[in-house]
Amino acid sequence: MVAGSIAGSVEHMAMFPVDTVKTRMQAIGSCPIKSVTVAHALRSILKSDGPSALYRGIGAMGLGAGPAHAVYFSFYEICKRSFSGGNPNNSAAHAASGVCATVASDAVLTPMDMVKQRLQLGNSPYRGVSDCVRRVFREEGLRAFFASYKTTVVMNAPFTAVHFATYEAAKRGLMELSPESASDERWFVHATAGAAAGASAAAVTTPLDVVKTQLQCQGVCGCDRFKTGSIGDVFRTIVEKDGYRGLMRGWIPRMLFHAPAAAISWSTYEASKAFLQQFNESDGHT
Repeated sequence: MVAGSIAGSVEHMAMFPVDTVKTRMQAIGSCPIKSVTVAHALRSILKSDGPSALYRGIGAMGLGAGPAHAVYFSFYEICKRSFSGGNPNNSAAHAASGVCATVASDAVLTPMDMVKQRLQLGNSPYRGVSDCVRRVFREEGLRAFFASYKTTVVMNAPFTAVHFATYEAAKRGLMELSPESASDERWFVHATAGAAAGASAAAVTTPLDVVKTQLQCQGVCGCDRFKTGSIGDVFRTIVEKDGYRGLMRGWIPRMLFHAPAAAISWSTYEASKAFLQQFNESDGHT
């Protein structure tokens, strides 16, 4: 849990500006972004709000990422041991473990993710994390914090299944490629396997991520408010407004976020876990 918490915090803090660009691109009606190109989105943010806008909402992610990733990685390790039946090459067990991990961690992260995305919007009406939490609770109730939970789980279940299965397979393949130097280059193996897993999973699940952003930002800064909040309702609205290409809004920054983020997360997690295990072993001998 400690290793997972460190990994999640480092990953999200390092990649936060890229996540801000992605959120602005995905939020239909969020001024001033009207283009779907990364360069235009970035220039627009810097011109209208300045460099500090790239880090608006980082406090909310700081509060949510640590606990959520502690749950995420600990659930994954427990389920992997339980489902694999002693077979380390069981891809189905890795995928199923990832799904269980994301269902648990999303319950922790979703409220702070909603706060983070509302703060990331152009001309956001909120002064900060505590102001956003108070106003959303007062004006929209507790349900608003979990409005996108169902969509997040529906998105993250295939994302995590692809992510963990790809990560374990890529890690195994890289270690088999050069077994004699596997221990010396362990960080490189984790980072490379993590980057491949993050990029693959991000590309596959972008349409659902657009839906999630729409649900979390509805009614703020000109974003549409949805009558039912169902995934189908949001899909139809996006297609009517932007066509099917609207479902792929922000796919480039999403991949640019998840490839290095997963590399950072996995290498940090594995390094922290190895250090803590070593520390426990040395502590047990004294």
